[in-house]
Amino acid sequence: MNADTITRDLAFARFAARHAGERAEGLRQLGRWEGKMLADIGDQACDGYLQGLIAGRYPDDGILSEETVDSEERLSKERAWIIDPLDGTKEYSQLRHDWAIHVALTWKNATAIAAVGLPAQGKLLWGVTLPGHEAYGLDGGDPAQLVKGDSPQPQVPRVAISRSHTPEWVERFVDGVGGVAVPAGSVGNKVCMLLCGEADLYVHKVGLKEWDTCAPETVARALGWEVCKLRGESHRYNQPDPYNHELVICRPAVTERVLTVLADCGALET
Repeated sequence: MNADTITRDLAFARFAARHAGERAEGLRQLGRWEGKMLADIGDQACDGYLQGLIAGRYPDDGILSEETVDSEERLSKERAWIIDPLDGTKEYSQLRHDWAIHVALTWKNATAIAAVGLPAQGKLLWGVTLPGHEAYGLDGGDPAQLVKGDSPQPQVPRVAISRSHTPEWVERFVDGVGGVAVPAGSVGNKVCMLLCGEADLYVHKVGLKEWDTCAPETVARALGWEVCKLRGESHRYNQPDPYNHELVICRPAVTERVLTVLADCGALET
């Protein structure tokens, strides 16, 4: 992709994530629905909006969304949009702030361009990982406050963990790195906690799919963070099976230590 195409696609991703988030927030503010009803309405409203935008602007690109039936047609495309219209539906429906909107473009099965919107926090983080065109930014805040991967690791790292799913190995991992747990919702939100200086490590073992990880991974990589699986392998995107269970995000300088502790705490056991 050339510079003009990248500029166009990045502007689109930021626009799409921002306006989908505004729609989701607007539905919450109406106060007409709650619980699962609110979650379902928010999911479908955001998905319909994003699907329409992408189909209208990029009819030849592939698309993978959490809320739409998958099609093998995307597998033949060099360019594929991977979206999570509402990441953290439980938190969204509980009127919490820790949920996100994910809009990512992959190219040749790798991360390329993405935006992660945090509508209830008034933030949108974005990144480009294409070689020679790397860039990142923060809308709704000071980009200088973003934390890059080469920043110092605190002596007591803050480990972002799920507020609802904490298996025993996670507790052992937190102890193993000498850290403290910071519970929160939404994969995108937890990754942004690292990038905004609110946490230092994030590890997850099972249950994720490409739409959960693609946009957050893109932004994290753009900022120089290490992103891999539990044994250090890289992720590939726009795959036939969208399951993408394992996720490790940390500063590159501590990757070896993190992977060692993951093995020691039993995270690699089936």
